[in-house]
Amino acid sequence: MEKITEKIAALPNDANYFSLEFFPPKTQIGFSNLQTRLERMSNTLRPLFVTVTWGAGGCTSARSLELAEICQRQLGLTTCLHLTCTNMKRKIVDEALEQAKALGVRNILALRGDPPREDEYRLEDEGENGTNEEEGSNEEFTWAIDLVRYIRRVHGDYFCIGVAGYPEGHADQSHPTDQDPLHDLPYLIDKTKAGADFIMTQLFYDIGAYTKYEKMLREHESLVFAKIPIIPGLMPLQSYEILMRTTKLSHAKVPQELLHRLQPVKGDDEAVKQVGVDAITEIVEGIRKVKAKGPRGFHFYTLNLEKAVSSLLERCNLIPLESYENAVDDIPLLSNGIPNGINGTTTRNRTLSSISSSSAAAQLTTNSHRSSSPRPPLPQNNPNSREATWDDYPNGRFGDARSPAFNPPLTYSPTSLTVTPIQALALWGTPTTEKEIGDLFTSHLAGNNPTQLPWSESATLSPETKLITTELTRLTTEKGYWTIASQPAVDGLPSSDPTHGWGPTGGFVFQKSFVEFFVSAHIFQDTIKPHLDILHKNGEVSYYAGNAAGEFLSSEPQDAVHAVTWGSFAGKEIATATMVEEVSFRAWVEEAFGIWGEWGRCVGEASRLGKVERERAKASMEFLRAVRKGVWIVNVIGHGYREPGRSWEALMEV
Repeated sequence: MEKITEKIAALPNDANYFSLEFFPPKTQIGFSNLQTRLERMSNTLRPLFVTVTWGAGGCTSARSLELAEICQRQLGLTTCLHLTCTNMKRKIVDEALEQAKALGVRNILALRGDPPREDEYRLEDEGENGTNEEEGSNEEFTWAIDLVRYIRRVHGDYFCIGVAGYPEGHADQSHPTDQDPLHDLPYLIDKTKAGADFIMTQLFYDIGAYTKYEKMLREHESLVFAKIPIIPGLMPLQSYEILMRTTKLSHAKVPQELLHRLQPVKGDDEAVKQVGVDAITEIVEGIRKVKAKGPRGFHFYTLNLEKAVSSLLERCNLIPLESYENAVDDIPLLSNGIPNGINGTTTRNRTLSSISSSSAAAQLTTNSHRSSSPRPPLPQNNPNSREATWDDYPNGRFGDARSPAFNPPLTYSPTSLTVTPIQALALWGTPTTEKEIGDLFTSHLAGNNPTQLPWSESATLSPETKLITTELTRLTTEKGYWTIASQPAVDGLPSSDPTHGWGPTGGFVFQKSFVEFFVSAHIFQDTIKPHLDILHKNGEVSYYAGNAAGEFLSSEPQDAVHAVTWGSFAGKEIATATMVEEVSFRAWVEEAFGIWGEWGRCVGEASRLGKVERERAKASMEFLRAVRKGVWIVNVIGHGYREPGRSWEALMEV
């Protein structure tokens, strides 16, 4: 039950230490397998402490506490629980803190989490102001300093409290384009004076920005930062797509020199990892050259992956070499419900061409939807398999739902939207008809403004998606299908192909076409499903479908897994980069429908700020709520990858 600051103070003054960050996976099997990974990493890497990210509410926050319990009680790791507070009701904060105390967790990272949204946690059956007196006002916690003050007032010195620092400045509604650490400095001073015990920075790749930032804090005339631990946050490179997405969401800069090193290998995740190990090692060594006020620490955002961070720790001499070598070999992988699969499969990651995006999910986006995530090599049939890196590459929206790394959250936002309410209003307006929503999707496909949708983080379609915009536009305008993810069929193109290629050079890539879309319930039930059932019987397609109420329909058995992107590479087994299956689809359905609700809340927040008339906003919120309840999300996989046009023809036949 040690505090982080006590553990740091017990180290020699010239010591180095490190900490690791983990998140609760969205699927239960991923959570079980993360426990196996944590047991191995805790024994072999021995971090000074670990941090556990926080879910915004409901089952996600419960999973955060469950993960904190595993780390603190079962593994004996000093644990720091993240707590995001924006518009969080006092009752939720109190419950989280009391449960943390019950678990023996004495460290809290107090975060704001997201720009203020008054209605973020409003339930549909609550009153107009979204507040119940007995639960406490949802306006009590707007900024991280509110949480720091509250914890100190209610719990005294029981908790060691950390706060966030931004070496390159924090971009938000106050300063959305003009990032400057000087803008944040008064707030960081206030948070420190209010009771913060340590500062942990947002990820960065610009060592010059960090060293300048630390110098500014240490030499500040207030002296509040003279001795406080300042821990730089670093994220090992897992893929080029994750780097681009993460830095975009966090407004962190990628130095041109690093981009230059990555450009020749950006389609090969294994090579990207190696470049990343070199680059982060250089950053660590550069920071070590700066004289520290006590032991020097480093915090690593692991994304629940093991190999890159283990290699990095060894290269930086933060763990003994023998520990790194044993990280894979010493401790058997627990079998916790891992289904048997195709033995010997290897993995690569590629970018999913899509139409539009949101996530954990999972989250890895390059154009307008989740990126394709790699299909990991499956554990061997032997339940005592020692394969520690079977999911060595990031797992996003279309990855392996069994992986501990499935659908990583790459920001601390409690929502899946990546824009503020005002930005949402500018992008999507206040629709009150299905035609208005359909026009947004059509405009997105045409590359007109607005070009970003609530389910996307990019305003630009991928080159691959642009090849099928005619088919997607017809589905939208003629059939009323609001498409949010897709890819065309590919039959054996070189892995170096500028549009479809991925993985090491010298290979060949293949993919089935698929499309994912929202459609009204009556059209799905009365027209689409009967037609898809016939196509499935003929072996042409498979499909998955779900709605906001939790109903689920599929042409497939529960354990079916569909590889929709795969490749053949010299000296390697067949690599599967993208797959679709029930568990991950169900997780995405929950998030996708949650985004409809977040869109409506943004409209309500905009009206509160006087950016749109209240009556129009109310009508739009009610309409979006009705749409959320009245549509299904459907994923259709076309099996004829050697007949690139057949799937689109079949869908237009409905």
